[in-house]
Amino acid sequence: MSLTRRAVIAAVVAAGLAGCDARSGSASASLAKRTTPSDIEPPSRAPRAGRRATPEAAAAPALTRAAAVARYGSARPSGWGFDAPGVLTALPPSQRAIALTFDACGGPGGSGYDQDLIGFLRSRKVPATLFINSRWIDARPADFRELAADPLFEIANHGTRHRPLSVSGRSAYGIPGTRDAGEVYDEVAGNHSKLTRLLGRPPRYFRSGTAYYDDVASRIVGALGERPVSFTVNGDGGATFTAEQVNTAVVAAGPGSIVIGHMNQPTGGTAEGIATAVPRLLASGHRFVRLSDAR
Repeated sequence: MSLTRRAVIAAVVAAGLAGCDARSGSASASLAKRTTPSDIEPPSRAPRAGRRATPEAAAAPALTRAAAVARYGSARPSGWGFDAPGVLTALPPSQRAIALTFDACGGPGGSGYDQDLIGFLRSRKVPATLFINSRWIDARPADFRELAADPLFEIANHGTRHRPLSVSGRSAYGIPGTRDAGEVYDEVAGNHSKLTRLLGRPPRYFRSGTAYYDDVASRIVGALGERPVSFTVNGDGGATFTAEQVNTAVVAAGPGSIVIGHMNQPTGGTAEGIATAVPRLLASGHRFVRLSDAR
């Protein structure tokens, strides 16, 4: 996508992209960049075998905040956006598979639950990856437990405060980003620890608020043992699209696409649009996978 076209798209949807708190989310793009696991810094080593950890220690990331600041505090970013170096934007193109991903952002106005969307996915046995923010978990603990217990869904990390991930305080769509390596660590590690305690295992994927990253921040995510994820296709315009617009966007998803949508805005058009788009994609030979199912 050219910079001019991306700027036009951003201008069109910016009013709805102040964050999931106000029926919004990540900006729209159809990205050609592909990343590989080698783009991500390997996670830190786990504690030595034979040493029994408390539940709190087991949930804590192997990389400490002090170590993250020491390692990355003076690093200068060279990229910023949806497709910063090291960020996963698509699945391997060799597969005729699409990954549906849905954000639950939490916070004032952002802690709703689109049960129609989840009910449809269950009725058609369509898997999805759910990026859940710490605030949404706090607002809906029972709903979170139900989703986490369903093998159809994979739970992923959508951050602690829903911030763009920056080591220099860059903002996206009016949302201030994390200001330094320490704040990047806090944004990722806070919800990482919470999800690890609740799931009994650490999350594998992370999506920042607005899906914006710089390349240093994406390396910190990798060092914490998670893969930073953006998207290929914006499925619901930050939960602002009508059902018809959602249908149009999702039906256009090609093999290897990561589709972003939202499951925290039940009054939007996401559920209805997904319910019309998914059968059409299935009929044309596509299949749906969780991010961790892609090979």
